[in-house]
Amino acid sequence: MYIEQGFKGRDDFWRYIIGVLIIFVGWQILGMIPLMIGLVSKVDGIGNLPTDVAGMSSLLGSNMFLFLMLVSFAFGLVATFFTTSVLHQQKIVALTTSRKKIDWSRVFFSFAIWGILSGILMGLDIYLSPDDYVLNFKLQPFLILAVISIILIPIQTSFEEYFLRGYLMQGIGIVAKNKWLPLVMTSVTFGLLHLANPEVDKLGYGIMVFYIGTGFFLGILTLMDEGLELALGFHAANNLITALLVTADWTAFQTDSIYRDISNPELGLDVFVPIFVIFPILLYIFSKKYNWTNWKERLTGEIVSKEEFLEEKIGLE
Repeated sequence: MYIEQGFKGRDDFWRYIIGVLIIFVGWQILGMIPLMIGLVSKVDGIGNLPTDVAGMSSLLGSNMFLFLMLVSFAFGLVATFFTTSVLHQQKIVALTTSRKKIDWSRVFFSFAIWGILSGILMGLDIYLSPDDYVLNFKLQPFLILAVISIILIPIQTSFEEYFLRGYLMQGIGIVAKNKWLPLVMTSVTFGLLHLANPEVDKLGYGIMVFYIGTGFFLGILTLMDEGLELALGFHAANNLITALLVTADWTAFQTDSIYRDISNPELGLDVFVPIFVIFPILLYIFSKKYNWTNWKERLTGEIVSKEEFLEEKIGLE
C-alpha cells in the first residue's frame, strides 16, 4: 500500500498542484542561481553564456560544473521535503515507504548489486573494445570528483526518486484511484526530463526507449516492493558508477573519470539490452529475495479508499 501512504497527510488535489510549483521553483529557479552566478562570473556578458553542457563544463571546469549542476538537485530535494512536511503535513517516512521505518538494508542491497554488475559490464566493454576508450585518470581531479560525486550524486538521484516515484506517484494515484496510471505517467515523465540531455542529440530519440524503460523499471520496483528503497539504491549506484568510471564529450556527465569514451556514438544493443534483458533479470532477483507476489494487483490494481486505508491502519495499531 505504498501509494495509499499519501493518505497519511493532507491529500487535497490543490495541494499537489501547489506542491509541484514549489518543487519546480526550488529545483529549477533557486537551485540554478549558483550555476548562473558561476557562469556569469566567467564571461563578459550574459549574451556570451554557453547554452550546452560541453560549453558550460569547459568554461567552469568539469568538477566545478558538476558541483554547481548537482547543487540544484539539493535545492529540489529540500523543496520536496518542505512541501511534504509543511504543505501536506506528511512524514518523510510515509513518502519513502509503506514500512514503519525506512529499510536501509534494501537501499544498500540494491546499490551493491547494481554497482557491482554495472561496474563489471563497463569493465568488460573496455576490455573487449579497447580502441573505444582512453585512460583519463588524473589523481587530484579524480579525488575531487569522487568527493563531489559521493556526496551530491545520491542527493541528485534521491530527489528524482522522491519527486517522481514518491510525490507524483502518490499524488497521481490518489487522484486516479489506481496504480497503473501513476506508473505510466511517472515513467514517461522520467524519460521526458532527459530530453535535454546531449545524448539525445547524438543518438536520436531512440534513446528515449532507454530512459522511459528505466523509468518503468524503477516504478515497478517501487510498486512491487511498496517503497522507494530499492529504487533509491539502484539509481544512486547507476549515476555514481557512470560519473566515476567513464565519461564522454556527448554525455550529460562530463567528468574527470577514469576512462573517456572516444567511440563514435550510435544507437545499438547497449541501449536495449538493459531494458529487455538485464532489468527483467534484476526484477526476478528482487522478487525472489523479497517474496513479491500478486504482480497484477500491485502494478495495475485500484487503491483502497482513504476511509478503508485509515480503518485498516487503526486496526493494525
